[in-house]
Amino acid sequence: MDLALLRTFVTVHRAGSFTRAAALLGLSQPAVTGQIRTLERQLGRPLFLRTARGVIPTTVGEELAHKTAPHLDALVEITEAGLDDDSPLRTLHLAGPPEFTALRALPALTTLVTQGLALRCAFGSSEELFKGLGAGHHDLAITTARPRGRLLAATPLCDEEHVLIASPRWAARLGGSAVLQVKGASALEALPVVEVHESLPLVSRYWSAVFDARPVTSGTVIAPDLRAVLACVAEGAGLGVLPRYLCMDALDAGEVVALLNPPVPPLRTYFLVVRTGGLAVPHVARAHEWLLRAAVDW
Repeated sequence: MDLALLRTFVTVHRAGSFTRAAALLGLSQPAVTGQIRTLERQLGRPLFLRTARGVIPTTVGEELAHKTAPHLDALVEITEAGLDDDSPLRTLHLAGPPEFTALRALPALTTLVTQGLALRCAFGSSEELFKGLGAGHHDLAITTARPRGRLLAATPLCDEEHVLIASPRWAARLGGSAVLQVKGASALEALPVVEVHESLPLVSRYWSAVFDARPVTSGTVIAPDLRAVLACVAEGAGLGVLPRYLCMDALDAGEVVALLNPPVPPLRTYFLVVRTGGLAVPHVARAHEWLLRAAVDW
C-alpha cells in the first residue's frame, strides 16, 4: 500500500475536511479527493462520510487511522530528525491555556530549553487544541477537557482549586464568610461579576459545585484572560472565581480576599494530550515526562 495515500488519509482524518487537509499537505482538493478514492478502491471499503461541515470517518476509517497514524508519525520523525544523535535542534510545538502555559508549563520546561530544546507555543480552548493536535500543528497540548476517540491520548497532569475572591472592600460589605455561609448565593446577587466569557464558565461551575445553584447575574467586566480578571477584582471591579495558583500571591498580600472556604473546593483537572503514538518521539516524550514531574508540586 502506498505510504503517500496513507499520509493523505491520516491528514484528512485529523483535519476533518478535504479542504483543510489539502492546505496542510500543499495539494489541491481534487488531488486529495482522488487519493482517498484510490485508497478506498484498494481496500474495498468507504473510509469517510461527507457532512455539511466536512467528513467523518467510517468504522473502517477509524480503525485504519488508529493502526497507521502512530507509525506514520514515527516515520516523519525519523526523516526530519535523522538517524544519529547529532541531529539538529529539536522543536516542541506546545499548546495550552495562556495563563497556565505561561505561569506553569513554560517555566517548568526551561531546563530542557537550556539543554537544546526549542519551543513554539500556541494558546486556545480545549476544542481548538484538539483540532490543532489532530492536524499536526501541535506536538503536545495542555487542556482542561479529556479528548474523545482513540487518536488522541490524555494523561491527567494536575488539579487546580478554584477560589471565590473579591477586594477587601467588597468582602467587608458582605460581612464576612459567616454571612455568606448562612445566606448562600443570594448574598452575592448584588455584587458585580468579573469573568473571562459572557457565559460565566468559572462562576457557573463554582455556583453549581458550592451552592447547587446557577448565578442569576450577568458579567459586569468580561476579559478573556485570567490575569486581567485578577487585576480587575483586586481594583474592586467585582467578585471573580480564579485558580488558586494564579491568585495565591494576591491573597497572601491582602490584595484580594477569599470570600468562602468550602470543605470541598471546586477542582478542575488539566490533561497532557498527544496524538496516539506521539510519545514514541523522544523530545515529545521527554517534555511530557518533565511536565508530569513538575506537576507533583503544583
